[in-house]
Amino acid sequence: MKNFFQLKERNTSYKQETLAGLTTFLSVAYILVVNPLILSQAGMDRGAVFTATALTAIIGTLLIGLLANYPIAIAPSMGLNSFFTFSVCIGMGMKWQVALTGVFIAGIIFTLLSLMKIREKIIDVIPQDLKYAIASGIGFFIAFIGLKNAGIIVSNQDTFVTIGDLTSPMTALAVIGLIITVFMIVKGINGGIFYGIAITTIIGMIVGLINVPSSIVGKIPSMEPTFGEVFLHFNDIFTPELLAVIFTFLFVAFFDTAGALIALTSQAGIMKNNKIPNIGRALLADSSAGVVGAILGTSTPATSVESSAGVAVGGRTGFTSVIIAVCFAISLLFSPVLAVITAEVTAPALIIVGALMAMEISEINWSKLEIVIPSFMTIIMMPLTSSVATGIAFGFVLYPLSLLAQKRFKEIHPIMYVLCLLFILYFVFVA
Repeated sequence: MKNFFQLKERNTSYKQETLAGLTTFLSVAYILVVNPLILSQAGMDRGAVFTATALTAIIGTLLIGLLANYPIAIAPSMGLNSFFTFSVCIGMGMKWQVALTGVFIAGIIFTLLSLMKIREKIIDVIPQDLKYAIASGIGFFIAFIGLKNAGIIVSNQDTFVTIGDLTSPMTALAVIGLIITVFMIVKGINGGIFYGIAITTIIGMIVGLINVPSSIVGKIPSMEPTFGEVFLHFNDIFTPELLAVIFTFLFVAFFDTAGALIALTSQAGIMKNNKIPNIGRALLADSSAGVVGAILGTSTPATSVESSAGVAVGGRTGFTSVIIAVCFAISLLFSPVLAVITAEVTAPALIIVGALMAMEISEINWSKLEIVIPSFMTIIMMPLTSSVATGIAFGFVLYPLSLLAQKRFKEIHPIMYVLCLLFILYFVFVA
């Protein structure tokens, strides 16, 4: 098994990989609570969605770990589940069964594009500077999410965002957790992020801010209300509205996943010479999870950016993903224990990981304006729009236009011209 996962080649161990898997799971476990809550507002059964969420994460994460040997989790996307519920089902008045059929069709198209290696080719032609910008931009985005979850940053009508009430009990707990985690990371303690989450949870229980689980084992909810519903509504898909929905699911998930894979493989040291080994297998795993998730009863899954927490702890191989999948399987039985992990507890991990990922910004060539402007817009638009895909869109539009202004036509790969045009259409008709 050591040879299969290349533990020696990637300078890691079972202990390190296990710790990384636990850390990533704790960072992404909130999806088991939040995804059912969001999708239930579209009329879906919350218990069925909980089980579908866990099973989709298990299957997708195992696939990317075993096929591509990546230390990454795949789980339902937070951005796309909100789009599914609030834009498609509530905003457009579409039944959740029909919208889920759209997710299924988008997953099928994704899988075909992966098998044809079209997605792999697109990722390969992205300029190196833009890859660094995507990686660091996701770092800023993750840190912003962490600061928001902690209550350190809050919305403000006049200034859009401002500092929150640091004396608020849960925010204060997050700040304490951040200080503990920073201390451990700076001291070079292996697993500092994981230990920070664990210690913060225990402190929260001691002072009464986090509930002690009332029970250990819970019953696994049935998926009967959602399982296989996608096969009953194919007659409803041939409408302009649903075709636009399918395109949006396809487009946003495509570049959310591309951005996350670039960032995470760069952070883990897997990306070499602007190439990502086994990227085709990783993309196939991601797209296959989309098909499976729709059948089980959840919105589009994607490569989880929270995987960066485990990578920061030392996750380097697919064994980390195996551990994450095992944790998701266990969570089906121990949901009461999982429920005590709050957003404030995991917020320090996201902030620290964001800082670590933002270090990629130093690799960008800041001496050339034609590189600086697209890279800067890629980075800044991710946290400001809460969308990885939108940040990538700005970079992909501005990069070829900047080189065209200098009449450097031949330096731009033809695919980049196509992507530039597609993103312009995306802004006009979708975004």
